[in-house]
Amino acid sequence: MSSKSSLPAAKNTCPASSAMNPERRANQHLWDVWADLHSTVKNPIYDLAAFRAGACSLDAIEVGEVGDVSGKSLLHLQCHFGMDTLSWARRGATVTGVDISTRAIAAARQLAGEIGVDARFVASDVFALPEVLDETFDIVFTSAGVLCWLDDLDAWAQVVAKMLAPGGYFFLREFHPFPAVFDDAAEAGDALRLHYPYFGNGTPLRFESDCSYAVGSMPEPAESFEWPHTFADILNALLKAGLALDYLHEFPYCGYHMLPLLVEESPGRWVHPTHPGSFPLQFSLRARHA
Repeated sequence: MSSKSSLPAAKNTCPASSAMNPERRANQHLWDVWADLHSTVKNPIYDLAAFRAGACSLDAIEVGEVGDVSGKSLLHLQCHFGMDTLSWARRGATVTGVDISTRAIAAARQLAGEIGVDARFVASDVFALPEVLDETFDIVFTSAGVLCWLDDLDAWAQVVAKMLAPGGYFFLREFHPFPAVFDDAAEAGDALRLHYPYFGNGTPLRFESDCSYAVGSMPEPAESFEWPHTFADILNALLKAGLALDYLHEFPYCGYHMLPLLVEESPGRWVHPTHPGSFPLQFSLRARHA
């Protein structure tokens, strides 16, 4: 397939940084830096050599629960530099990937061209997406480590509902908010130490990063902000947006070394070493218009 998308172009590009609040601007910069690193530096999370050779980057939960996407339109929110988006395209979907990072979108378009897959990538703050894309999709998809970067889940859920076609569905796989309360610093070792709040009050947590979750170092430290969201926050936002749950699943494993004490039980499956079924590490859900 051609890398030039047959889908209509977006109406405009990512809003200027000056149009966003300072926290979103800082996060945009961080993800610009991370996009450059993740799409060029060899790392264990984004195996680009295997992907270019035809490997699927999607998590097994996503493949199993989303199922057949042949002939369906799929919108991937917060797509980073597009590996998962392009994996859905390889499985037969007509895909649109969206990310706040213009560098991530540029890298996604380049990757699509390299592997010859038809895909559309749009630079946009997720909250501004209805101003950019005037259409709806059979599937709205997002996964793994995205919600903490959003300061307004109600507004996010409204965007999801607006972009979802009648009869379509929204799918989310995400890290569970419960283990997010524990210390994720390397020096935490094998202890589960309460460190972060479970209940948010609208005030973000500020971080200074000198590395990414995939690459060991950055050219220079970057500031970022994350917002705690409870399970109730997530579900209620979707319900208030007029969506109804088809299902909600919780899993005692995840595909990432999110806490220092986790061990890789099998490739891509990280668990608690002594109590592998003791607490949830990720969840998935599917929802559609009520």
